[in-house]
Amino acid sequence: MISKKMEELGKKPSAIREIFEYSNKRKKEIGAQNVFDFSLGNPNIPAPAEVNETIIKLINERESIDLHGYTSGPGDLNTRTVIANNIKKRFNFEVDFTNIYMTCGAAASLEISLKALCNRGDEVIVLAPYFPEYKVFIENADAKAIEVKCRENDLGIDVSAVKKAITDKTKAIIVNSPNNPSGVVFSKNDIKDLISVLNQYSNRDSGPIYFICDEPYREIVYGNIEVTYVPNLYNETIVCYSYSKSLSLPGERIGYIMVSPLCKNSSDIFAAVCGAGRASGYVCAPSLMQYVVSKCDGLLPDIKKYADNRNLIYNSLTEIGFDVIRPDGAFYLFMKSPIKDAKEFCETAKKFELLLVPSDSFGIEGYVRIAYCVSYEQIEKSIPAFKLLYKEYYK
Repeated sequence: MISKKMEELGKKPSAIREIFEYSNKRKKEIGAQNVFDFSLGNPNIPAPAEVNETIIKLINERESIDLHGYTSGPGDLNTRTVIANNIKKRFNFEVDFTNIYMTCGAAASLEISLKALCNRGDEVIVLAPYFPEYKVFIENADAKAIEVKCRENDLGIDVSAVKKAITDKTKAIIVNSPNNPSGVVFSKNDIKDLISVLNQYSNRDSGPIYFICDEPYREIVYGNIEVTYVPNLYNETIVCYSYSKSLSLPGERIGYIMVSPLCKNSSDIFAAVCGAGRASGYVCAPSLMQYVVSKCDGLLPDIKKYADNRNLIYNSLTEIGFDVIRPDGAFYLFMKSPIKDAKEFCETAKKFELLLVPSDSFGIEGYVRIAYCVSYEQIEKSIPAFKLLYKEYYK
């Protein structure tokens, strides 16, 4: 017999991917220009020019066997050193290469970190709305996901609700800021209040509660918004980072884990990360992309274009009359459904070729996610369709 658990998971695609596949079908039927697909967080802004230039230079200047050969299991030493040095410069946080483990993007970082930390029966708190795969990763680590809803008015962290959810089995909390799916950047005050709660459990017999920072969108923020660097405030922190969005390289699957050197038994945790990477088959992240990262870490695509998209879609939807949470980061917008059943609302939206993602799979009801990492022109063309959608409910 095969694994029924894995069979069921394989036969149940994510809601996001399901809508994306529907989009591909509709584009073939009526033309891509007539489909307003806001389903997938696939950056439409190209990577910085230096990325392609670096790839070409590496291919032309390095021996093929050297360029494409294995690095060490945790990653290329120089790449890890560059990342550590940049963390020191940017965040005034002391770390070195021995705390950095290269991964195939944020998904692998989370999967490895959870397996490194969790034992069977442990609990991991997730803040709803949250990226649906968190639950998959947590359950694959033999742990249980505990959903805690964010504040209803602004989708900030409901610290009192988190405190009520903590038990002797709580091993970690995953915090994703800027947030997918809402675009909310959690305030420094919320983060500090959360840390004050976690500190109350620092000396318990079952060990501290780990703060897992999921940070693929850290660089994508608008205006003077600051994303708090948690390792400066809380010792028991693990950072899961990805270059998918910061360098517009989602298909290249490259990122890292940073185990804070301030963690109790930090070297043992890093060893567990190495062991979890080995057990999962996640050793030696793609070597070419590690070398690219060593040259391009810190570069960014044209974030202003995301800001322009954000302003256009947010202002347009609010002017139409929709109730929208203003996003300060990432490239997602959370809009309230006019009816409680967000799935039904998304089905209605399809009448106008608007492809939106219902919030149910993100852990809360009554919203839809709009990924505005599309062309400015697509957003402009979609506004009449949103007006027609609004009229379906507010005639």
